[in-house]
Amino acid sequence: MTQLSTLANIAEVIGVIIVVGGLFFAVLQMRQIRQQRRELAAIELFRFFGNPQFAHAYRTILHLPDNLSAAEIKAGANDLEAAAMLVSTTMEDIGVMTYQRIVPFKIVNNLVGRSTIILWRKLCPWAEALRAELNEPSAFEWFQWLAERLHEHHDANSEPAYVSEKDWKPMNPQDDI
Repeated sequence: MTQLSTLANIAEVIGVIIVVGGLFFAVLQMRQIRQQRRELAAIELFRFFGNPQFAHAYRTILHLPDNLSAAEIKAGANDLEAAAMLVSTTMEDIGVMTYQRIVPFKIVNNLVGRSTIILWRKLCPWAEALRAELNEPSAFEWFQWLAERLHEHHDANSEPAYVSEKDWKPMNPQDDI
C-alpha cells in the first residue's frame, strides 16, 4: 500500500510540473505571437511608405508652406486635396495602431516621428476646416493625437540617427541574415 501511495504522490508531482511547464510554455508562446504581430504591423507600415501614390502625396504635403489655409489646399493645383486626404487617412491609421499598441510607439517615432509633426502642422487648418464643414469633430482625430504624442516626446536637441547612432554595430553579424 505504501508503494502505491508513493507512486500516486510522484504522479501528482509530475502532473503539477507538467501543468506549470505547460502554462510557462503558453505564456512564452503568447509573447512570441504578440511580438510577431507587432513586427508584421511594422513591416506593413514600411511597405505602405514605399507605395508610389503615398510617396508622391507625402512629398507634396511636406513641401507645402506652413499656414496654408484650407481654401488654398482645396483650390490647390492638381490633386493637392487628394494628397492631403491620403496622407491624413494614413496617419490616422498609424495613430490608431499606435494607440492600440499594435505598432510600438518607438518604431512609429523612428519611422515617421518628426515628419508626422510637420505633416500635422501643414494639414491642421485643412483638417479643422473639414471637421467644421462635416460637423464631425472626430475627423482625423488619431492623426492629431499621434502628432501631439510625437511632439510631446520629441527632443528638440536630439541628433539625427546618422549622427547619434554612427557607432552602432550588429550584436552578432552572422545572425543578422
